[in-house]
Amino acid sequence: MTISLLLHVAGEEPIVVDVEELPDPKDQFIFGTNPRYRDGKEVRNLLPEVNQVIFPWWRINFIEILPGKEEEEIYGFYRE
Repeated sequence: MTISLLLHVAGEEPIVVDVEELPDPKDQFIFGTNPRYRDGKEVRNLLPEVNQVIFPWWRINFIEILPGKEEEEIYGFYRE
């Protein structure tokens, strides 16, 4: 199962990457695929053919876990 993460990199716009499992705090870096901005555009400072990236932990301020497709199907409060 692919998990989408929103990485808040120090001094950069947040970048969305796909990972196979959540990173462990003991890891030295985060390995992600399909880097893009939240709106789906290509990351400006990466070559267009790049589809895998490695970010060291010290460059990441925090990480947001984006909801998957099955989590988006949850309906909120409904009143007639």
